[in-house]
Amino acid sequence: MDLLQHPDAQALLTDAQLSAAAVRSCADHLEAYVARYLPHFYREEQRDHARTVLRGKLTGLERKTTEPIATQAGEYRRPLQLFVGAGGWDDQAVLGELRQHVREELADAGAVFVLDPSAFPKKGTASCGVQRQWCGRLGKEENCQAGVFLAYAAWGGCAPLDARLYLPKEWAHDKPRRKQGHVPKKVKFQEKWRIALDQIDRCRQELPHGWVAADDEFGRVLAFRAGLRERRERYVLDVPCNTLVRDLDEAPPPRRQPGGRAPKPPFRRVDEWAARQPTSAWQRLEVRPGEKGPLVVEVAEAAHAQTRDENRHVGPVERLVVIRSTEAEVKTWYTLSNAATEVPQAEVVFAHGQRHRLEEVFQQGNGEVGLDHYEVRSWEGWHHHMTLSLLALWFLVLERRRLGEKKTGADGAADAGDLHAAVAGPAAEPGADRGGDQPRAAA
Repeated sequence: MDLLQHPDAQALLTDAQLSAAAVRSCADHLEAYVARYLPHFYREEQRDHARTVLRGKLTGLERKTTEPIATQAGEYRRPLQLFVGAGGWDDQAVLGELRQHVREELADAGAVFVLDPSAFPKKGTASCGVQRQWCGRLGKEENCQAGVFLAYAAWGGCAPLDARLYLPKEWAHDKPRRKQGHVPKKVKFQEKWRIALDQIDRCRQELPHGWVAADDEFGRVLAFRAGLRERRERYVLDVPCNTLVRDLDEAPPPRRQPGGRAPKPPFRRVDEWAARQPTSAWQRLEVRPGEKGPLVVEVAEAAHAQTRDENRHVGPVERLVVIRSTEAEVKTWYTLSNAATEVPQAEVVFAHGQRHRLEEVFQQGNGEVGLDHYEVRSWEGWHHHMTLSLLALWFLVLERRRLGEKKTGADGAADAGDLHAAVAGPAAEPGADRGGDQPRAAA
């Protein structure tokens, strides 16, 4: 018997199919979803534009900026561009509603706040906050804008919560450039880790959670870790491989002078500390299911460790947890946590592993709702675009949960194109770009 003809295989294939009716229901759900947020747009035309932009972001357009969205909807492009680029509506009010929505759907006392600094390559020098700076997407310094993003990784799903543009010091202190980028007077220079703490402050009382996780751009900063401890936030944060650490459980060197103060173990680079650990110190843990089977890692820990920064400032006692993959090409994460020693090591590793879910959200954001498809230049335009993109992403999270994240592939099952078509609704007539001869606004 062919393997695919086996009754168990047929049952799996049937379960994997997504009916056309289920896909068509997405359009109705979108209307109900958008209706929740419309009161936060002040005028009727703003509410109409919000519907159009969100619908356009959820269709199969290759480029999801306002001009192709307007063309597809058969609308004038200029009003839509102004709505995104300079519309008088409040991003924080809309995001506040999103957070309340996330709480209703995903509230989880063990959830993880995941922080991520993400950069978007840009040409030219006019866009607000653009300059040569580190771009993780390209792995080098490049001309780009940088933002700080916060997501909520819970048992039932991962939802985007907040986005804030990073304004470099050169921009923050340059009045002509601030005016050019329409930067509000109240916006001052803030390091990314301070922006991250502000984001956590906005969300921590509204959403139950158990952890904060972030990459080494945040974890390396002693003041950021101190800020989380002051807020009684439990964290697991990456640090660079050259971070100096002292394992307080390590046997100290012999005393040089009889009767002298007991010496402490020396500081070492964290990658050197990991290399010194015997095979018996590494524990194998299954983190989560993967496409090719369970994802297994090896973990070594110093339960009582201190770090020292480049200014020789010594940090408090923390848990050092080193995690390495078991793949042919080994990847290693060096992390610090303030979790109590009673918290199982597996729980620390699990919380750290939730960072991959924000990476998946960004992949969906860039590929499915045009998170990185924008041409706005102002402070307000960037935040409007990101707010609308986060709303579109959250809708996708809800629909995937509702449909059970079923896959397609059999004849008669709906595919991604069907989903885009269902959301798009009736198509505009070919060539129905109603922008006319109006000036093209950046949006």
